[in-house]
Amino acid sequence: MITRSSILHLRIPFSLFLLPVFLFALGLTPNLNESRLLLVFLALHLFLYPSSNGYNSYYDRDTDSIGGLKRPPQVTKDLLSLSLGFFGIALLLAWQINIAFTSMVLIYGLVSMAYSHPSTRLKRLPWIGWLIAGLFQGYFTFAMAYAGLSDFGWDIFLKPHVLIPGMLTSLMLWGNYPLTQVYQHEEDARRGDMTLSRKLGIIGTFSFSALFFTLAGAGFTWFFLDKGLDRFLWVFLSAMAPIVLYFLVWFAFVRRQPERYANYSWAMGMNWISAIALNAFFIYFFLEYTQILQVFGFL
Repeated sequence: MITRSSILHLRIPFSLFLLPVFLFALGLTPNLNESRLLLVFLALHLFLYPSSNGYNSYYDRDTDSIGGLKRPPQVTKDLLSLSLGFFGIALLLAWQINIAFTSMVLIYGLVSMAYSHPSTRLKRLPWIGWLIAGLFQGYFTFAMAYAGLSDFGWDIFLKPHVLIPGMLTSLMLWGNYPLTQVYQHEEDARRGDMTLSRKLGIIGTFSFSALFFTLAGAGFTWFFLDKGLDRFLWVFLSAMAPIVLYFLVWFAFVRRQPERYANYSWAMGMNWISAIALNAFFIYFFLEYTQILQVFGFL
């Protein structure tokens, strides 16, 4: 029997926060195909990411707030089988594209399991956990989505036109990832998990994230200018403006009272404003860069 608790722990709406990576890959894919687009989207966002969320929740057994759940319900036994079932469906959907994409989905799933499983628990290794999480949710996911959308194989992972934008997404996630841990210090300490945010401290986390957000902004600026896409750069910077403003205001409050303002509500606000602004930008980028609306006669 599937319990309501397990469904909530899948945190399916949380996939919205990783959608910009998929949309960026979609905007750059050279072989757009409607059926592959649907398969890749469903495999990643409806099944693979929720599977990872549920699996990690099963082993974390958080009692305090986690991403997407302010008051997580008690974990039940069926969550493990449900998360593995979702993983299996993701693999079956990926198989409809090609074996290479299936193996990419498999590797992503196994790495995400290693993050929380007691035998590996990358979450206890601050720098390695941070590096792997940002690399796989950014660059690896970008390349995986690009390969699935275009029906390509592993060889595209080291192609500059995939490697560069993929690493830019990782820079963004390396900046954001410690902020998602900043309100979980007490619970992580109870479990013995030394996350990067715990190691850096609250103020250190914000300073560290500011550095990587700056690097990511500079990287995207160079990317658009290098490709002669100045018009997209200005829209990108406009989309980033509310994110940067929110971060600076949050940081200002945190500097005054770290324990009060480094909390779940502020962190989720950061996630939501980032997701809305970046998803809007990359949808625009996809529609304009591919000129798909013109192709279908809408403009």
